[in-house]
Order: sequence, then C-alpha cells, then structure tokens
Amino acid sequence: MKYRAIAHTDVSAIGLGAMPLSIEHRPDETRAIATVHAALDAGVTLIDTADSYHWHADEAGHNELLIARALARYGGDTSHVLVATKGGRGRPGDGSWTVTATPAHLKQAAEASAKRLGVDAIGLYQLHKPDPTVPWAESVGALRELLDAGTIRAAGISNVTAAQIRQAHQILGDGLVSVQNQYSPAIRDSEPELQLSEQLGLAFLPWSPLGGISRSSLDGPSGHTSIGTAFHRIAAERGVSPQQIALAWLLARSPAVIPVPGASRPGSITDSARAVELTLTTQELTELEDVPQS
Repeated sequence: MKYRAIAHTDVSAIGLGAMPLSIEHRPDETRAIATVHAALDAGVTLIDTADSYHWHADEAGHNELLIARALARYGGDTSHVLVATKGGRGRPGDGSWTVTATPAHLKQAAEASAKRLGVDAIGLYQLHKPDPTVPWAESVGALRELLDAGTIRAAGISNVTAAQIRQAHQILGDGLVSVQNQYSPAIRDSEPELQLSEQLGLAFLPWSPLGGISRSSLDGPSGHTSIGTAFHRIAAERGVSPQQIALAWLLARSPAVIPVPGASRPGSITDSARAVELTLTTQELTELEDVPQS
C-alpha cells in the first residue's frame, strides 16, 4: 500500500467507502464484515462512513455500528485505522435523503457517532452537506465547537463549493483537513474545489469515484454504466480492471486526492486497493482526459 496525508495523519492512498454495506441492496453481515477485513488485509487504513448510511428509518448509525464490529473482530492491529464519519443528513426510510445541519443537531449527531464507533474522539468528522436553511458559518461553527470540546480530532466538509471551502477554512483553520465532493471519470465538476483543496493543504476525498465505470450504490439495479471508454481499453491493454485504471487516474490528478470507492464484497475492495501499484503514462493520461463526461 502507498500512503497520502490527511493533515498530519498518513492513510492509505485508497480508502474504503462503506456506504454499500448498509443501504439498499446491502450484503448480509457476514459478507459485509468480510469486506471490511479484506480492505484491512489489503492495507487500507481509511474507512469512510456516516450516521445516515442505513436503509430503514429506525436504524440510524447502522454503518457506524457495523464498522465498529468489524474492527473489533479483526485479528490484527487496527489502531492505525482512521474512521471518518459524517453528520448532517438523514434517511426517512423511503429511499430519500434529508439535510439537517443546525449546530444543535451536528453536536448531538457527533456525540452519538462517537458512542457508536466506541471512541473518545472521532478521528475525522465531516459535515455531510450544507443545509440551505442554516447559514453556512453556523454549521461550520458547530464543527469548531466540536473540535474545541475534543469530541472530534479533525473536521471535514462535503458537497461544497470553493467559496464554502474558503469560509470554512477561515473559521476552522488547521482544524479543517478534508473536502469530500463527487468526482469521477464521468463527473468532474469539482475540479475547482480539488485545486483549491490542494492549495490549502486539504485532502480531497472523491465520493462515487468510479462514476462512468461502475454503477454507484446510489443508483438502482438498472443504473447506467459506460462501456468501451478509454478507461476500459487501457485496462484491457494493462490486464487490470477498468476500476483500477479509474482510481489510478484519480491518484494522478493531484497528491491531495484519496479516493474512497465503495465496496460490498471482498473482491471489489481488494481490486481497488491494487490501483496504487499502477502508474499511468503521459499518453494514457492524455487519452483518459478526453473521455466524455456526464
């Protein structure tokens, strides 16, 4: 495994997006825990979760509890694993997502997440999405209070604009360590946010990083997946999966990038972790740059 930095903490250059283990079409717990263990076996030391990663309305925190159980049952040392969770979204149980980022909610949510994860302080706590009904400075201010109280060790923000990153950086200073936006071969709208994150020394964690290559867990069973792109052709030439090429491409975009591909089976995360072994040529990167985007 190769490593990249989130502030002063080195983590695996490929993380595990744990959402598919708890939402609709999730695997049974045996396979879910085997998937987490396969990630750890492959050298993955960053696991991304959220209190809203669940299926039914009455099981908030399902994914956090699952990750805690998986880590407790792992035979090796997990003290170096950074579990990054998020607060500010909810799932009523009908497949929809809500947003609640009031300071009171975020503080309560962070305390509940720490309890579910079994930690005194959350290693990385991310504001899941800006709440249009709450001033951004107030939501970010809650993260500042959580940092000052020692409930969280570092803060991140997700689904944000460049302006929101700048404002959060002013409020949180060195306490802000990461940005998590959607970014993939098919969706590259967050290029400005990626560049700004690099400038500010923030890690950039692309969510749904395999968009255009693999169907997202947010899609239904019939969700669209592209075929025959340059990612697929280069993968065939290299004898690896298109997913590995996509992740290697992301790693080449910036040293700030740490993809967190989702997985619901051991083989998927094992394959994704191998992307750190690939170095794409200048010609390959040029060909991949020209792939049509959504």
